[in-house]
Amino acid sequence: MRLPRSRVLSHVGRRVDVVRRWPADSQQRSRRNAMIASTALAQRRADLEDVEEFLAALGRDRAPEVAAHAAHG
Repeated sequence: MRLPRSRVLSHVGRRVDVVRRWPADSQQRSRRNAMIASTALAQRRADLEDVEEFLAALGRDRAPEVAAHAAHG
């Protein structure tokens, strides 16, 4: 069974469209992936800064206790 010529041309036309759109579609996917990665890294950086601030504050709060303990020790 042979396919009608219009159907073959339609199929070929769709394939050509996919190939023509590939560079732009690929770049859009790459940009999306980069934005997702950038957002994840920014969140991780913010989390790390929060932990560093917490630990620094914890160290400042404990410093008088350590000094007092050393003075009475």
